[in-house]
Amino acid sequence: MSDLPGIVVMGASGRMGQMLIKEVRANDGARLVGALERPGNDWVGRDVGECMGGQPIGVTVSDDALETMAKAQAVIDFTAPSATVDMAEIAAQARAVHVIGTTGLSDADLEQIALAGRHATIVRAGNMSLGVNLLVQLTKQVAAALDEDFDIEIIEAHHHHKVDAPSGTALMLGEAAAEGRGVDLTKVSDRGRDGITGARKRGDIGFHAVRGGDIVGEHDVMFAAPGERIVLRHLATDRAIFARGAVKAALWGQDKKPGEYSMLDVLGL
Repeated sequence: MSDLPGIVVMGASGRMGQMLIKEVRANDGARLVGALERPGNDWVGRDVGECMGGQPIGVTVSDDALETMAKAQAVIDFTAPSATVDMAEIAAQARAVHVIGTTGLSDADLEQIALAGRHATIVRAGNMSLGVNLLVQLTKQVAAALDEDFDIEIIEAHHHHKVDAPSGTALMLGEAAAEGRGVDLTKVSDRGRDGITGARKRGDIGFHAVRGGDIVGEHDVMFAAPGERIVLRHLATDRAIFARGAVKAALWGQDKKPGEYSMLDVLGL
């Protein structure tokens, strides 16, 4: 049992954090060795099993990332950009695999993470599910096959608690579409139209965000031309798909060299 890779979960009290804890404990190839929260969180200093409404499991929630990471081989991180950037440096020091599902990362954040990737194995993806990563590949292939007579629109929907838009998954899809067409997404991205915007610019890739209720995640990539439309769609109904993918990534990264990887690498796509 002690030979199994030890995993730390960040943001333990959040919905995703609790889901990750359950998935790590359910995986026969991993063990939960730590749970992290921000200083001042009510869970700090308590057994995470009891915090989640169950029996004690022998893992105390901590706010000391450096101490907690010292006994781990991986950390799974679905938190906030600032916390993720800080953890990237700590994970690099600990030589632990850093699995990043955090979205809303800025270019500056990504630069800091890339620096950490010189010394640590990092798996970063806007979405950890198998289905979404297949959708990314399909989007790239379809975009490469169709010319600019087909307008590309990406529509995503999430629960009303989500704080960033477009979603990380929508941006993954946009990057895939842009790569398929051989263009720079930053130069063709068109987001959230409002007011008198004028006609749609040929070759643009549009993004639209819906927020409401408890929607786990829905993504459509629409290729629209005069007289026809092609729609690629992924619907997520259970957050467990993201947690399972993240645990898979943490285990996959154990024997990998330092650097940044994606879920496409993990899934062999």
